[in-house]
Amino acid sequence: MNKLTSGKIAPKTGEYKIIGSNGRTVGTVRVKKGNRMPPTQHGGSHFEID
Repeated sequence: MNKLTSGKIAPKTGEYKIIGSNGRTVGTVRVKKGNRMPPTQHGGSHFEID
């Protein structure tokens, strides 16, 4: 599983889960390969894709 933070480059196109600081999924976002990951609404969050 790939963990990415805001501003990092997406390694592949797909639906990324937004994981909150508590480890729970708080949303999803679709990002194309090569684009930067968007900002999150909460500090300590990151993105994951299977």
